[in-house]
Amino acid sequence: MATDTPHPLKGQDLLLVDTLRSGNAWKIRLACGWMGLDVRRRSLDILQGDLAQPEFLRLNPIGQVPVLQTADGDWLAESIAILWYLGRGTPWLPEDTRTQSRVLMWLSFEQTQHMHAYAQPRLLVHLRRTARVDDPAIVAWREIGYRAAAVMEQHLAAQPYFAGGAPTIADIALYPYTAMAALGGYDLSGYPAIQQWLGRMRSLPGYVPLQDGDPD
Repeated sequence: MATDTPHPLKGQDLLLVDTLRSGNAWKIRLACGWMGLDVRRRSLDILQGDLAQPEFLRLNPIGQVPVLQTADGDWLAESIAILWYLGRGTPWLPEDTRTQSRVLMWLSFEQTQHMHAYAQPRLLVHLRRTARVDDPAIVAWREIGYRAAAVMEQHLAAQPYFAGGAPTIADIALYPYTAMAALGGYDLSGYPAIQQWLGRMRSLPGYVPLQDGDPD
C-alpha cells in the first residue's frame, strides 16, 4: 500500500526475535515488508529449548515469540501489540475512530475465533507430526476454523479488506494462518472471497514469504 508519507519508524533500528516458522512472527515480518521497514531478525530454535532460556524469558516471561526490540530499547511482545505499534501513524491503522474500531474488532476475532483453530492443526499435523489430519481433535479444531472462515467469507464478499476498502493491520493479522490453512488439513478452495483476498494481500508490494524460496 503505497503512501507519500514516510513511516514514522523509517530508519529506526528494529530487532525481531522469532522462530523460523512461527506464524505469529510472520505477521510482523509481513508488516515490516508491506510498510517498507527494515528489521533485523534473530531466530531461535524451539527444539533446542531457546524459548525456555533465562536470556529469552527476560525479554518475554511468557516464553513466546515474536518479540520486537524498538529503537528506544524497549521489548514489545504479542503479535497484535506489535502490529499496533508498527501501524501507528500510517494508513495501516487509520486514525478515524470508526475504522480503528473495525480494526480492533477483527484483531479480536483473529485471536479468539481464528488463530488457535488454524495454528494448532498446522502445529500438530505438519510441524510436530504428532497427529493425523483425521484425528478427532484435529477435526474438532477445523470445525471451529470453518465457522470462522464462513464469517470471513461473508464479510469479504462485500468488501475487499476486513476494515474497508484498504488493507490494515487486521488483514496482516489474519493473513498468515489463513494462508497456511492447508497444512492443517483445511480446504478453503470453496471460499472464493477468501482466496481473492489472499491473492490481493500477496500482490501488495513488499510481500515477504514465510521462508526464502517458499512459493507465493
